[in-house]
Amino acid sequence: MNTPLQNWMAWDGGVDLVAATQPGLSMPNIIVHVARLVHTPVGSAPSGMVFYQPDPAAPPAIIGFASTDPKVGAYFGPKIFAGTPFETAPVLTASIEISTGDDVVAASITIGSDIFRTRLSGLGKPGLVQRAPGGMTPFTQQGIEAVAARAQLWVNDVEVTLLIPPVGISGGPAAVSAPVGLYAR
Repeated sequence: MNTPLQNWMAWDGGVDLVAATQPGLSMPNIIVHVARLVHTPVGSAPSGMVFYQPDPAAPPAIIGFASTDPKVGAYFGPKIFAGTPFETAPVLTASIEISTGDDVVAASITIGSDIFRTRLSGLGKPGLVQRAPGGMTPFTQQGIEAVAARAQLWVNDVEVTLLIPPVGISGGPAAVSAPVGLYAR
């Protein structure tokens, strides 16, 4: 039996990082979820989400849906993240590059004059995931993930000290290579 869908997105080459910069925060203050190519009903483009709040007591320095195609970026908030704090996040024109190796994935995202580089290494064996909607993710998730033993982030060539929570906003591990996947609601 087919489950009717209203909205969906699929990707290949995903690099997902959720982290905090200090202990005791109620929510992570860093999210860098990007993919080599994201497919939506309105088109396909390198895309993702960036949330960077270096001072947890101040507003985020950067928040939004990063994409090389503004039409694809504009799809995510109202169609995928409706009902969450990200529903009205702006679209950020970005360039996104993903690189992969035997046990490492990396992403480089340029948004205006800011450059975010992530590196996830010590990747475990890839596994199939299926997660029901819940919390910050009002959508069903399916895909393949490989958990990283180590995560690094540089913002404008300065390495940021990271604390990786046991669970990210998607309900799974906070630092993963996600070679393929799907969000649907």
